[in-house]
Amino acid sequence: MFNKILIANRGEIAVRIMRSCRALGIATVAVYSDADAGSYHVREADEAVRIGPPAPSESYLRGDRIIDAALARGAEAIHPGYGFLSENAGFAEAVRAAGLVFIGPSASAIERMGSKTAARSLMEAAGVPVVPGYQGDPSPEAMAEAAAEIGYPVMVKAAAGGGGKGMRIVHEPEALADAIGAAQREARNAFGDDRIFLEKFVTEPRHIEFQIFGDQHGHTIHLFERDCSVQRRHQKIIEESPSPFMTEALRNAMGEAAVNAARAVDYVGAGTIEFIVDAARNFYFLEMNTRLQVEHPVTELVTGEDLVAWQIAVAAGEPLPKGQAELKQRGHALECRVYAEDASKNFLPDTGVVQLAAEPNDIRVDAGVQSGDAVTIHYDPMISKVVVHGATRDDALRRMRWALDHYLLIGPTTNLIYLGALIGHPAFVAGDVTTNFIAQHMADWQPADNDLTDYALIALAMVDRAAHSTQTRFASLTSNDPHNPWHIADGFRLTATQSR
Repeated sequence: MFNKILIANRGEIAVRIMRSCRALGIATVAVYSDADAGSYHVREADEAVRIGPPAPSESYLRGDRIIDAALARGAEAIHPGYGFLSENAGFAEAVRAAGLVFIGPSASAIERMGSKTAARSLMEAAGVPVVPGYQGDPSPEAMAEAAAEIGYPVMVKAAAGGGGKGMRIVHEPEALADAIGAAQREARNAFGDDRIFLEKFVTEPRHIEFQIFGDQHGHTIHLFERDCSVQRRHQKIIEESPSPFMTEALRNAMGEAAVNAARAVDYVGAGTIEFIVDAARNFYFLEMNTRLQVEHPVTELVTGEDLVAWQIAVAAGEPLPKGQAELKQRGHALECRVYAEDASKNFLPDTGVVQLAAEPNDIRVDAGVQSGDAVTIHYDPMISKVVVHGATRDDALRRMRWALDHYLLIGPTTNLIYLGALIGHPAFVAGDVTTNFIAQHMADWQPADNDLTDYALIALAMVDRAAHSTQTRFASLTSNDPHNPWHIADGFRLTATQSR
């Protein structure tokens, strides 16, 4: 087992990884840009190393500086978290070339699954169902002919894409050329790669993914599904497990396909096989994410397993902690992603100092900021993830409603009220959700008058929390504690201490 791990990331995922490392007795090294010099993840680490200016291209994407920091501080392994360099095959190879352990899959697995077109071909060969599509000649003429054969609507997608970038839905032939041009420009700017391909757009789809894990001893398993259908701009904001759409037969079939997909690339570590599922419960491979996912906590809560601890164990050469037959789903888990953004203004990101971050009691909140920290223009505006578990889906929904109502965030505008509206919508409560849910039901949402922030109530809540904290602090003092104010006989007066 490792003695020290460097975490090549920031925000809530860096803090989350540190939590598991601490439980395992492993020291942690944080890296930070100038914008993050005093941030939460830096404060939580045992050590921290500056790696550059705020721009990711000069800091969190500088693999050479990150590796140098790991070597300088005596770390034996690097955990990439998600985003940044987590799915960069060149970085994974450079880490290993430096004599360090990359806590993730092999560079070859990342490379083979990093291109959506290559992954489609690989999955077809492995017998995993894929969405009908076309990845040949990218000329507008050839694309138009292929789209007509596939049948509209179609999806234009970036071959190296992710996070909804380089993606356009086309409903009619006249719009195809413009969509291709827009997707290529966006892909070139986001990934430095303007290759695109076509897929059949599945109407009324659900986005259901399977958590998979492989070790260095040839074992591959899955840890069941997550339903990630609630999305805005093709980015997930609410996830749950189990999926309310799932049947046992479908779970078995999708789980088997997910494991076969991972075995096709000799996968080691944590990964996710993402599927699109239509109304008739036909499922198709969408993509593989060769890393931990933002929504991994819902899997942790329904299985009772620490996936980061699993990652570390597998990277250290240990076999998977459990086999497929030993894993069970227990109850229901929900996750809501809290962003600094204004949902009533087309999810416009916001920035600023978080004046108060008061998390709901007894609820898991994976946060990247605390009171006094700043949300800046340089990085993703996600503040935290609220994650709940209940015996049933109704129990989980009730706990999530309570958690969102009791989560105080003062500073940048957040989507907390919007999240509450989403999970309270009758269609969501009924489990009748597709990736079109927001477009169909919540696209024109505006906060009601009684949803607007009442700063007087917040001020009262702050006073109440402060009072509760003080009471708890004094109640914890024992009668023998020399600092207990009720047992200090020093002649105290308001104006001075009286001499004895």
